[in-house]
Amino acid sequence: MLVLAIDTSTPAVTAGVVSLSASTPDPESPDTESQNTVETLAVRVTVNPRAHAEVLTPHVLECLAEAGLTPAELNAVVVGVGPGPYTGLRVGMATGAAFGDALGVPVYGVCSLDAIAAAVPTTESLLVVTDARRREIYWARYDGGVRVEGPAVNSAGDVDPSPSTLIAGSASHVDFFDLPVEPAETPSPAGLVTVAAREILAGSVPAPLEPLYLRRPDAKTLAERGK
Repeated sequence: MLVLAIDTSTPAVTAGVVSLSASTPDPESPDTESQNTVETLAVRVTVNPRAHAEVLTPHVLECLAEAGLTPAELNAVVVGVGPGPYTGLRVGMATGAAFGDALGVPVYGVCSLDAIAAAVPTTESLLVVTDARRREIYWARYDGGVRVEGPAVNSAGDVDPSPSTLIAGSASHVDFFDLPVEPAETPSPAGLVTVAAREILAGSVPAPLEPLYLRRPDAKTLAERGK
């Protein structure tokens, strides 16, 4: 399966092409949980919170060219749905939906914090944080790779780091917590596809894309301003 992965939930504009295949269970160890094979064929990342609309589609086309693929060869699209700021999220989700519609392939939305956690191979309790602006963070907690709390948005001081023993996410926000830092700052194409792998391989019909804003956008309508 060839999958286009997109995320614009952070200041990083991320696109990539990923090869996904189901692993073959070991007949000598039938009780061992099999791991799907996720291989990144190409990736482009630009860290610029104001450049999502300008660079995302060029990133996608560059990744396809580097992987030696045409859009018609893609089997699915995975998009990070946040949490993240309104403007950034809608660019990534609209782009992913447009590619899926044009190619006739399913588009799967995944929590962007889950994608960061998927890049950290640990069975320990992991806290993932990203920048929510307004002196706040988006966060979620994971045990053994499974989200057990969040996603939520709070000031860093209102987030209890315990019982987490590791932290990952935004480099400028992990230092608010006295925890060992894992080097996974933003959602990667491989992490995004890993989160959606089971649904993709099963051919599941994806749920409608729903952004995780967690709060109202800064921009207001004229009616809202009047109030």
